[in-house]
Amino acid sequence: MLSALAADRARITDLDAQIQDLERSLTALRLKKSVVQGRLDAYKYPVLTLPNEIVSEIFTHFLPIYPSCPPLSGPLSPTRLTQICRRWREIALATPALWRAVSLSEDAIYHRGDADEIWLARSGSLPLFIHMDEYADGNVPGGPELLAAVLLHRARVEYLQLRLINFHPHTIEGGLPLLRHLDLELDYTSLNNIVIHDAPLLRSVVLDIVAASSVVLPWTQLTHLTLRIITIDDCIPVLQKVTNLVHCELQLNGTDNMPLPDITLPNLESMCWSYWETLRPMPESLGIFIVPALRSLEVAENFLRPSPIDSLKSFILKAECKLQKVYINSNRSIGKSAYRTAFPSIQFFFSGPYVGGEEDEQEAGGGS
Repeated sequence: MLSALAADRARITDLDAQIQDLERSLTALRLKKSVVQGRLDAYKYPVLTLPNEIVSEIFTHFLPIYPSCPPLSGPLSPTRLTQICRRWREIALATPALWRAVSLSEDAIYHRGDADEIWLARSGSLPLFIHMDEYADGNVPGGPELLAAVLLHRARVEYLQLRLINFHPHTIEGGLPLLRHLDLELDYTSLNNIVIHDAPLLRSVVLDIVAASSVVLPWTQLTHLTLRIITIDDCIPVLQKVTNLVHCELQLNGTDNMPLPDITLPNLESMCWSYWETLRPMPESLGIFIVPALRSLEVAENFLRPSPIDSLKSFILKAECKLQKVYINSNRSIGKSAYRTAFPSIQFFFSGPYVGGEEDEQEAGGGS
């Protein structure tokens, strides 16, 4: 019995010695762990070591190029940059360029507070692009009030794109001193004119048929004009006013039968004609233009029928121009080589198929 107790006491002593050894090992391991953890805690990921100015520049390249609008929410929205970490949130909120292009359509219906209050406030003093589209998802709730709130920032609006139904603003008081581009589409519910005055930088305008007949602009200062979904007859009153145009695009729809006067645009350098439905033949539409400075013409072959080459010759003669480039942007009944043979000094480009059969290799060759 006594020998067993002595053995247990010896065993306890041995176990205590082993425990002390293990504790010393644990202490050493904990010390090593502490050193390694300290190194990890002191490490900064390279992206977090970048100066705020560089991070801000990277953020601006994350978005669509201004004046294109990012979405108000989702992966490609600047609001996503505010949700990564606290430092990125602070940088994003302090970068006005992220918030200068505002789209009030689609999900804007559910994020109006962000769009017309927070976003515009975050944009600081930068020029703005404002896009408001009531056609996207029906009537934007509170549309007139929303537009009024946006126009409180009119002094900074550089690009303005409005698709409006059921309500139209009238004279925009206070002017638009930075406005460079206006894109306006209206419905038929208003017969009142929309007057935009005091827009000294305005040079580029896009209008649909309703806007073209109901907007009052400083026409003579415009250099770029696009008229959308409109008859040639409805284009005439506008084209008679824009005497300093450099570029004109007409997206025509429908046919009228009113006689057309000649239109002289002495500074016009490029013109694009496209169509939606059956149109007047070329002598009654394209043939009304006297454009001595014209160098580039984009046109559907429909405008040149029934004899595309003869019609193009007639247009060049009456327009008093020296065309350098012609783009045929539709199906063709005339082969490429026929155009190039008839007009050897003009460079031709083709984007539509040949419907007169199969072009042989000689016809199809020679570039676009």
